[in-house]
Amino acid sequence: MAITSTQTESEIRNVAVGAYLDTGTVAAFDITCGFTPRYVRIVNETSGDVEEWYEGMADSEAYKRVAAGTGALITSNGIIPLARGFTVGLDTDIHVTSEQLSWMAIG
Repeated sequence: MAITSTQTESEIRNVAVGAYLDTGTVAAFDITCGFTPRYVRIVNETSGDVEEWYEGMADSEAYKRVAAGTGALITSNGIIPLARGFTVGLDTDIHVTSEQLSWMAIG
C-alpha cells in the first residue's frame, strides 16, 4: 500500500469576502483580494449552487455542488488562484446573468 499525503500549516492571515453581480453578458472575471488564496468559496445566492477550490487543486478546478444536492469535481471553468486574488471561471451553474454571487477567500 502506498500513501501520499501533503499538508501545509500556517495561521490564517488573510480573509476577504465580497459579492459580485453581472447584469450583462457574463464572462470569467478576476477578484483582487490582496493575497494568494488557499481556499475560495463562491455561492450563487439565487440558485444555491456552490463552488469550492482548495490549495493543491489544479487551476480551473473546483468542487461544485448544485442546489439539488449532487456534487462533483469540475476540471474547467472553475477557480484559478492569482498572486493577489483569483479568477472565477464561466461555469454556467454558478456564474449566470443577473444572479448574485457571494464569495470568501482565505489565504
